[in-house]
Amino acid sequence: MTARKPSRTTPAPTEPEVRQVRPPTTARTASPAASDASAAAVPAAPAASGDRAERTQPAAERATGAAPSRPREAAGSQGVRRARPLDAADRGRLLFGEHHAPHDLLGAHPVRGGVTFRVLRPCARSVTVLAKGLRARLHDDGDGLFSGLLPMTSVPEYRLLVVYEDDETEVQDPYRFLPALGDLDLHLIGEGRHEELWTALGAQPMEHQGVVGTRFTVWAPNARGVRVIGDFNYWDGTGFPMRSLGSSGVWELFLPGIGEGTLYKFDICRPDGSHTKRADPMARRAEVPPATASIVTASHHEWRDQEWMAHRRDVPVHEAPFSVYEVHLPSWRPGLTYRRLAEQLPSYVKDLGFTHVELMPVSEHPFGGSWGYQVTGFYAPTSRMGTPDDFRFLVDALHRAGIGVIVDWVPAHFPRDDWALAEFDGRPLYEHSDPSRAAHPDWGTLEFDYGRTEVRNFLVANATYWCEEFHVDGLRVDAVASMLYLDYSRESGEWSPNERGGRENLDAVAFLQEMNATVYRRNPGVVTIAEESTAWNGVTRATHVVGPDGFGGLGFGLKWNMGWMHDSLQYVSKEPVHRKYHHDEMTFSMVYAYSENYVLPISHDEVVHGKQALVSKMPGDWWQRRANHRAYLGFMWAHPGKQLLFMGQEFAQGGEWSEGHGPDWWLLDPSYEAEGDHRGVRTLVGDLNAVYGATPALWQRDTDPGGFDWVDGGAAEDNTFAFLRYDKHGSPLLAVSNFSPVVRHEYRIGVPDVLGDQVAWAEVLNTDAARYGGSDVRHRGPLKSEPVTWHGRPGSILLTLPPLATVWFKPV
Repeated sequence: MTARKPSRTTPAPTEPEVRQVRPPTTARTASPAASDASAAAVPAAPAASGDRAERTQPAAERATGAAPSRPREAAGSQGVRRARPLDAADRGRLLFGEHHAPHDLLGAHPVRGGVTFRVLRPCARSVTVLAKGLRARLHDDGDGLFSGLLPMTSVPEYRLLVVYEDDETEVQDPYRFLPALGDLDLHLIGEGRHEELWTALGAQPMEHQGVVGTRFTVWAPNARGVRVIGDFNYWDGTGFPMRSLGSSGVWELFLPGIGEGTLYKFDICRPDGSHTKRADPMARRAEVPPATASIVTASHHEWRDQEWMAHRRDVPVHEAPFSVYEVHLPSWRPGLTYRRLAEQLPSYVKDLGFTHVELMPVSEHPFGGSWGYQVTGFYAPTSRMGTPDDFRFLVDALHRAGIGVIVDWVPAHFPRDDWALAEFDGRPLYEHSDPSRAAHPDWGTLEFDYGRTEVRNFLVANATYWCEEFHVDGLRVDAVASMLYLDYSRESGEWSPNERGGRENLDAVAFLQEMNATVYRRNPGVVTIAEESTAWNGVTRATHVVGPDGFGGLGFGLKWNMGWMHDSLQYVSKEPVHRKYHHDEMTFSMVYAYSENYVLPISHDEVVHGKQALVSKMPGDWWQRRANHRAYLGFMWAHPGKQLLFMGQEFAQGGEWSEGHGPDWWLLDPSYEAEGDHRGVRTLVGDLNAVYGATPALWQRDTDPGGFDWVDGGAAEDNTFAFLRYDKHGSPLLAVSNFSPVVRHEYRIGVPDVLGDQVAWAEVLNTDAARYGGSDVRHRGPLKSEPVTWHGRPGSILLTLPPLATVWFKPV
């Protein structure tokens, strides 16, 4: 990622905001009717508001459509004495949402003389305890609190009958349940080793103690109190405070009757006593922006990609064909949902012969202009195109078409939106506590605190979450360089050295190593790819192998070759007459080609913000620009390393990409007079991938220096390049590129003996072919190797090099 639009605060949430007012710490005087200890049924009476959890029938009744059940009234009267009043401080903290242990105050508790019941139901007119043989109305203690002391020896299985002005509903009491999160989960969270964190935190529909509902958990260690708010309680969390689970910093509440589709947030009481309403950092589904609430969800997708998943680990990625089509899903075909994309994208990519797609970030993000690189919902696929299961459906369809799926992942930073991660619980939590370390100088965002155990766990688990829950085959990690260096985009005096006195961010290094090791251990066959623009040593080296700088490798599988991209684009942007002065820009990449496992990227970053589309970077008239474009792609596909091409460049779109309208598909409309020019380039890309996939010499030894040999890398005056690629059996492919706009006749190229014999060489691809829009200067038949020593080789062949073209040959 090289250019990002600034972060923008999104509009206010769509749910009504409830103003927090500190309630009185002493009880109002209850009315005589409210203090009546009779066990008789209370007539229904209206009230202003309630909650959906209360107004929802039990699961069995909803399934059958039956009316809510009513326990039989006990024979005779049940005496309800007044419970011991709450301590004034506890009462105030409970009502203001800053109590750490609401379950100690609410629910049913054995005491001397019986069992105390206490319920917090704002706006309720009355609350009655229902159990076998029992119907007892509680005393109204004011401020929505109801309590009573019943002469019982133990706590029964009970429900609550809550009466409002215009309704009454029978519900489970959330405060009668034990914690729904186990000690092992808490231990792993505390250790920062919970590799399935998404199963422990967030909103989890489940059955707990025989009751169906949703467990809400959130990590907020600096909070004085946390409450759940949502559409089920009119966004007023007064009656839904969460409990703190010890020193873990985790808050928990199981809410019976709450299920999938429920909108929710967390109302957090900050250390200074103020309140903030936050989306769930672990939410697995979110509202469509600009709305910001989280949504309770569970997956029901049935995967059908078993064959793909079983075999994706068969060949290591650096020894396999790997040709990537980069896609911005919202703009590839604007307006399509994930499921509609599943009908079109797999067939399009398969027809072009790409082995993988790389999706620009699909995690939820508030500002579309960030292209997804300013993430607020790290565990939620963006809802702009459908549900999480809809996204699974798209991945499934791509796999069944034989196409791997890579997603861009952004652990480098996050935006400052005040409903998301920034100062989540009132203090720096996900960001570094040092403001100079927290603020990203380029993008107006915040950097993660990689040294904090729980934050590192949040990110490591997120990486494996996408691989396991959505079956993605790779993560391309964005902006790695900005993570690795403390002085990244910072001037002298704006950063402090690490404990070794260096500029390396040791916390980020440890995080990346842990992330890669965890992903590869848990998900065989998956690849991680670094967008890293510096010469950091060992990006794709194993984490346990220490390099000369004293660091173990970062552990990535592949790295974007930003140097090759920059240098080669500089070369082809020059007029041919000047290219001889820049010849080394096309050859220098081979000096370091085997220092890492590389991908050659022509990505979205190279065709936006005034950089021009690939074909528009080329000099000359329209014919020459297209010829340069084709020759460059031929050179790129033959060069050691994997390939990546951004959408629209496969048919030589002349305009820059915009997330607002996507590729210019009209260029391929048969009614457009220049349609053949663009379709010819698209045909070439399909043929490049077809020959590439069928030729192991082009991919089998990408990381082995023995798989490449220059024939002539010094023909600067001619603007030509010739080199050989070899597969593991020694079978070669000869690639020759002519970046001059002239035909070069009788151009002699030295060739190797093949198995000790001089053989004929056949043209297998020519970017100047007429079907691609070229001048069709071709070699129609095999070229017999002659015993003329050339380029230090015992034999040679005479070629007619087409103008501005790349030609591939194989021995026959």
